[in-house]
Amino acid sequence: MAAVSITTQFLRRPLMTGAVAASSRRLARAMTQHIGPADARLVVELGPGTGVFTDALLRLLPADARLVSIELNARLAAQLAATRHDPRLTVVHGAAADLAQAAGGPVDAIVSGLPWTVMPAGERERTLDAVAAGLVPGGPFTTFGYLHAAWTPPGRRLAAGLRDRFGLVERGPVVWPNVPPAFVYRACSPRPAAGGARRADAAEGARLDAGKWGAPPARP
Repeated sequence: MAAVSITTQFLRRPLMTGAVAASSRRLARAMTQHIGPADARLVVELGPGTGVFTDALLRLLPADARLVSIELNARLAAQLAATRHDPRLTVVHGAAADLAQAAGGPVDAIVSGLPWTVMPAGERERTLDAVAAGLVPGGPFTTFGYLHAAWTPPGRRLAAGLRDRFGLVERGPVVWPNVPPAFVYRACSPRPAAGGARRADAAEGARLDAGKWGAPPARP
């Protein structure tokens, strides 16, 4: 299989891929160093892309652990499955919001490389709900944001969405060598679901996102 690059996929489908370059190894270390993967038995990765975070997780996970990596982009999912021959890894072509079905049980930790700031608001809210609902008590959720997008409306809505769903949300230092510079969010202690309020927030976010970004493309 010919290699598929993040840059190529961004140019073809910018609202699905959301990044112009693969994440750096330094960002991968920042994403995985505090989630306790050595004690995890089931970890879910959302939006693995070309597998930078996947490789970091596989280096840390114990031999009897499972890593379920969920990728919406069919070409990236196929490449990841074809190039990683690790019995602990299962690659699923599908939507991150369906993580409960893909995981098949309570999840010890979730790591996300999803492009939150270009994701349609309704899908973002559903995915965050699925993350909070899928974790075991005390299970960590780790994701990242780009520094230049942190103060945009989508970036602020992501931060608010995390605070709405988790009792503890921390933002790590900027990883300057990443292109573009990025920082890590670490969240744990999911709050009880507040479906009505979240649906209202999602509807309002969808209205604002549609006005700013235009309608998202249909899924393949």
